[in-house]
Amino acid sequence: MSPRVALRILGLLLMLFSLTLVPPILISWLFADGDWHAFAIAMVITAGTGALVYWPNRRAHKELRTRDGFLITVLFWSVLGLFGSLPLMLSSAPSLSWTDAVFESFSGLTTTGATVLTGIDLLPEGIRYYRQQLQWLGGMGIVVLAVAILPTLGIGGMQLYRTEIPGPLKDSKLTPRITETAKALWYIYAALTIICGLAYWLAGMNWFDALGHSFSTVAIGGFSTHDASIGYFDSPTIEQICVVFMVISSASFGLHFAVWREKRLSHYLHDPEFRFFVSFLALLSLLSIATLLADPNYTQWKALRHGLFEAVSVATTTGFGVADFSLWPGALPFMLFVAAFVGACSGSAGGGMKVIRILLIFKQGMREVTRLIHPTAVIAIKVGKIRVTDGVAQAVWGFFAVYVLLFFLMLIGLLATGLDQVTAWSAVGSALNNLGPGLGEVATDFGEIPALAKWILVVAMVLGRLEIFTVLVLFTPAFWRR
Repeated sequence: MSPRVALRILGLLLMLFSLTLVPPILISWLFADGDWHAFAIAMVITAGTGALVYWPNRRAHKELRTRDGFLITVLFWSVLGLFGSLPLMLSSAPSLSWTDAVFESFSGLTTTGATVLTGIDLLPEGIRYYRQQLQWLGGMGIVVLAVAILPTLGIGGMQLYRTEIPGPLKDSKLTPRITETAKALWYIYAALTIICGLAYWLAGMNWFDALGHSFSTVAIGGFSTHDASIGYFDSPTIEQICVVFMVISSASFGLHFAVWREKRLSHYLHDPEFRFFVSFLALLSLLSIATLLADPNYTQWKALRHGLFEAVSVATTTGFGVADFSLWPGALPFMLFVAAFVGACSGSAGGGMKVIRILLIFKQGMREVTRLIHPTAVIAIKVGKIRVTDGVAQAVWGFFAVYVLLFFLMLIGLLATGLDQVTAWSAVGSALNNLGPGLGEVATDFGEIPALAKWILVVAMVLGRLEIFTVLVLFTPAFWRR
């Protein structure tokens, strides 16, 4: 491992991130909200720090190894979240404290969508746009963007790509060259964003809202330019557009690439993970709609609209809202929240444990039941026609065990800060699954919970976004041994 190489790349990535503050400056000038200076100062600080880190190490060139990829990815997400908080602190509105600004920044970059803000409609347009842009950058991952456009990373960029792309099957490349793979992912991501934004605009959003919501929809983020989220527009058309793009963006971008390259929609039907995902969403939506239909406060049309939208929004870990699902009857709020643990498909921008892992856990469970009946049988686990090796199956169980362990450790930490059980449980689940909304005191925002609880949740967001092991490996003695 070469610390100087890591610092050189970290400096480059920071300077790259500083350029992303240009659009908020332009938006601020366009709307004359008087807040452009907050972004300008943040841009200078970020670029200057990046240059200071890069310049002494500019001649450090060495092929990246796996451990270098882990270190750079975790360092960059951590540092980026801190520097991303600068505009939120420097702005005259909302004028957040350091803790709240860091929480909001990390929530955006990790596409969690949990917010400490209220009165979003009254904030300067530059800040309202900036929050949406943070989610869009974090959705596909700015590290993957760097691999796509910074040839200085060379072939070692594969190590960054492997630690960044979510899911258990990280070694599959869409193209022979890793740089071309990263570019392909971003072309698809950008194309979906443009199409989604145009659809929102044609459905009645103004260009500012359409742009902002297309960012957070395709990123599976959940931030909105309004306090009432998608419910602000009270439009069935907008809601259905949002549902469609939440489902599309929760599917594997590798699957989208295969469909685009071969011009065959049948790939969606033949992909076991996508089929399981769509079936799960359909069942969850039907249960939600049926529960709301039994409630006399809901008309049939309202139950259909809200039940479908919230089921898809929560299960895909997007977190948009047209209603406060935490107030819904019976066990429905709990059922929807648990669905977020399943999450989106592997290789997407969504959170949760990923559909493919849940599918493999289910198949393994069925295999163990069969072994009770036929103890000597050799039973292979297959996803579609592909046989899953025991190594992958064991890795999935290992991930699940660590996921649950970390969940309970952070739950105990939040309970120790004085939060009630429902609030603490849902807050950890929301952060670790990169969902956004919670239950109890965090059903609408996270502004009133203790500062220590917010820092614990920031850690949970990063763990969820980088899928736990990318972060935990840095805390093992073996990682630091030569």
